[in-house]
Parts: sequence; C-alpha cells; structure tokens
Amino acid sequence: MAKYVFVTGGVVSSIGKGIASASVGRLLRNRGFSVAPVKLDPYINVDAGTMNPFQHGEVFVTTDGAETDLDLGHYERFLDVNCSSLSSITTGKVYRNVIEAERRGDYLGATVQVIPHVTNEIKRLMRRVGDETGADVVLAEIGGTVGDIESLPFLEAIRQMRNDEGRDNTMYMHVTLIPQVGPWGEIKTKPTQHSVTALRQIGISPDVLICRSDVPMPVDVREKIALFCDVPLDAVVESRNARTIYEVPLMYEAAGFGRFVTERLGLENREPNNTEWQALVKSLVEPEKSVTIAIVGKYTANGDAYKSIAEALVHAGIPQNAAVNIRWIESDQLEQDIDPRTLLGDVHGVIIAPGFGGRGIEGKIEALRYVRESGIPFLGICLGLQMAVIEFARNVCGIEGATSQEFDPGAKDQVVAVMPDQANIEDKGGTMRLGNYPCNLEPGTLARRLYGSTRVDERHRHRYEVNNDYRELLKEQGMRVSGVSPDYRLVEMIELPNHPFFIATQAHPEFGSRPNRPHPLFRGLVEAALARSSAQPSAAVM
Repeated sequence: MAKYVFVTGGVVSSIGKGIASASVGRLLRNRGFSVAPVKLDPYINVDAGTMNPFQHGEVFVTTDGAETDLDLGHYERFLDVNCSSLSSITTGKVYRNVIEAERRGDYLGATVQVIPHVTNEIKRLMRRVGDETGADVVLAEIGGTVGDIESLPFLEAIRQMRNDEGRDNTMYMHVTLIPQVGPWGEIKTKPTQHSVTALRQIGISPDVLICRSDVPMPVDVREKIALFCDVPLDAVVESRNARTIYEVPLMYEAAGFGRFVTERLGLENREPNNTEWQALVKSLVEPEKSVTIAIVGKYTANGDAYKSIAEALVHAGIPQNAAVNIRWIESDQLEQDIDPRTLLGDVHGVIIAPGFGGRGIEGKIEALRYVRESGIPFLGICLGLQMAVIEFARNVCGIEGATSQEFDPGAKDQVVAVMPDQANIEDKGGTMRLGNYPCNLEPGTLARRLYGSTRVDERHRHRYEVNNDYRELLKEQGMRVSGVSPDYRLVEMIELPNHPFFIATQAHPEFGSRPNRPHPLFRGLVEAALARSSAQPSAAVM
C-alpha cells in the first residue's frame, strides 16, 4: 500500500512548492524508493492546454498526451520518471467526472454535494495513481495558497485521507515564507503562524514546515516556529535560495530532512546514494566554460513559458562542465528595424521556440535568415521547424509568399498546412496531436548521429505540419528531411547538411531532458556552441 505525502503552500503564491515537492521526491529516490508525483490544481480548466502562457507559464505534455501544469516538468526532471494523465488532477477534471457520474445515475438518486461526492472523487483519483504505478510513495502537491476558496475541496480531501489511510501512511508538508522586515532585517514568524492556523481550521496539522528564507534561521527562530506551530524542532526545515534548483535536495539532505521523512513514514532506513546528484550539482556550480544561447520566442516576458527549454539547456551543459547563459529575445523586437546582428551577433547558438498565432512570426524569420547565413548553431522546436521551412522556402527556394495556413488561411503557398485529421476540429482543449509519437531517422544525418538510433519517440503538441506538396522542392534546394513518421506521411525533423549545426524538430524534445541524461538535440547544440565559442571567442559580431 502506498504512503501519501501532501504538500501545501502558505503566505504567498509562487513560493516554490513544485521544487520543494520534487526535492523531497529526490530524497526518497536516492534511497531507492519509487515515487509517483501528482499535482492537484484548483483551477476550473479541465487541463492547462488552453491557458495563456504569459499568465500560466508553459504547458507540459506527458508521454500519453496530457496537457498539464509546468510543475510536472520539475517532477520528471528531479525524479527521472515519466508522468501521465493520472499525475494531473484539476477542479475541472474532478467536476466533469462527478457530473458525468451523476448523469449516468451512479449516485442512485442522491443529492450530489462537495462532501462526499467531490472529495471522494479527488481521493479516488489520488489512490488510482498509487494503485496503477505501484509506487512506494505518492507525492501530491496542492496548487494555490492556503486560504484560497478554490482549493478547499482538495484540502478537505487530503484531510480525509489521514482518516482513511492512517497517520503512519500520510504526511503533511507545508511550504511557507519567513520574511524579513524593518531596517535591521528582522526575521518574522507571524505569517507562518497564521498560515498554519488557517490549515488547522480546515482540520490539517502539518507534520513538517519547509521555511523559505533569504537568510539563515537562528535556532531561536526555529524553536519559536516549532512551539507556536506544534511541530518538532527537526520538522522546521530551512529552505534558502540555492545556487541551482538541483542543489535543493542536497541542502535538504544535509539538514537531515531525508532521514526525518523516511522515519515519519515508517519506511525502511536506507543510506542515500547522492553520488550522481552531487556530481551534476558540482558541474553546475563550478563550470569551467560558458556559452550564450539565444531563445527567440513569443512569450519571453514570462520565462516560465519556456521553462523546459531553459532547463534542457542547463542539462546539456553539465557533461561539458559548461554554464549555459540564456539570452531571451522577444521575436517582435526583430520586426522593429533592428539589425539581427545587434541581438544575435555575439551569441554562440540560437533556439527558435514554440508558439501559436501570427504575432512575431516575421521576427522569427528574420532571426532564422541571419542564423542560416551566419553559420550560428541552431535548434528549432515545433513552430521553430515550421519557421525554418518558411524562411528557407522564401529565401532559398524563391517562394516569396511562403507561409503557414495558420497565419494566412487564404495564402497561395502554404508550405506549412493543417494536418488532415486536424482540419475539422473545433474544440481547442486536448485535441492537438499530443504525446509520444515515433520518428524514423534517415541514415547519414545529423539527427541519426545525435540520437545514435534509427528510431525515436518524442512528445508532440501541434496541429500544423510541413506541406508534402513542397517536400521535394525543399530537398532539391538543399534542405534534408532527416526524420519522418513511420508511414513517411509527416516531416518530423529537418536539417541543413552544409551548415555547422542546423536542425529542427516538430516535436518537443525539451520535455524528455533530464539533468543526469541531457537530451541529444540540446547536448548537440551546446557542443556546437562551445566549438563556435572556441573558434571565434569574440564571435560573429559583423
């Protein structure tokens, strides 16, 4: 039977529950326990697929095609597991299930209420994660902040779980803020006390307090928190800002948190194996080299919109002992008569990021032309592949009006067009080509060399594809189709053989990258960027 760890947050939003949860999971994984993460999101959307990236950050896609909160990306990267649709529980999903059950008559005429019907459904979905994964521990993070109306059904459900599963099989962790105020930077514990009081009013007494603080917490402050919040002193865990997020599990381990969690849950007392994690953190905090990679996107005002891409670049630098510095560039900037050399002339590599809609497209095309002509290492992701094809069609193949059906449905030369099975779909949520799909890699290509395989599976999230009517013309002019679907109907990867490093994929490889196992495409980009940096140290400002 699985044990359950529930993680809540208080005082302020965006306090770092996702990193805290993932770090606790890593403590358990380093002891050889299997962990199944799950995120409980209070928003009424069924999933995150239709949410604005400026507001919500990136949509993380699981292998089975669920569009989820970006915290699932943290779980996958820290725990080195693949999440699934089971790992994301939203208010929308819960209420949809309850209403469908009511319509079927499953409740036998009962008046359907939040308690017990909604809370029972939440508990059912959480238990399903444990049952279907067979995990030792289910690690459940509750989104939002204690005190929010939206999260009350979830908090009530996890309160009930202790009665159902027993105290030895459940553990409550509360992530809270310890602020400093006044001219002397006095540490204040009152916000934490109030947050714990709010939890107690719901019926939950936390077992552990993870205290976010910018400064070391003196023993007397920890003792005060322990006294007023009714937890043992060693359950007051200091969580200061780390040099890298991947250092957080090691900081928790040094504080004795891993031992506390295993003892509290009655798990076998095992020595942690932190060797691999210590090595990758050392590489991150003591790099020997550095490169600068530009990410040209449509939502760079919110760095979380491309969180997995940024993390995949960090991972790619680890085997090279290289720090990867990211330069965020909003593609709109390149539509304002700014010479691309001004923004890209000194970078060592460029990523054209995913996105939807026509805004900023011409800026991406300008960036691509400069990258192609200047020999700057390039990786295109999803829309980035489509933009590479459009730029090549315009400026190499001579198709001046080349565009995508997405941007101009009436255009003559739609070198990118909607996939046939997507043509008549009207609902936006959960209807794209989502999740893992296979791709065959052509012999003698950069893609085959990077992957070291003839066939790969990558996650997708798109409706548009390269128009096959133009495939031969693109190939005649020097663009190589290096990856295709097994039926050869879809162009999955393209590259330019005469360029130092120019490759693009219709997939989202960033979702599969891990700190201990960087994705081959990102690793290849960083290696090429390092080679450019070494060859042209003051590079490429023309």
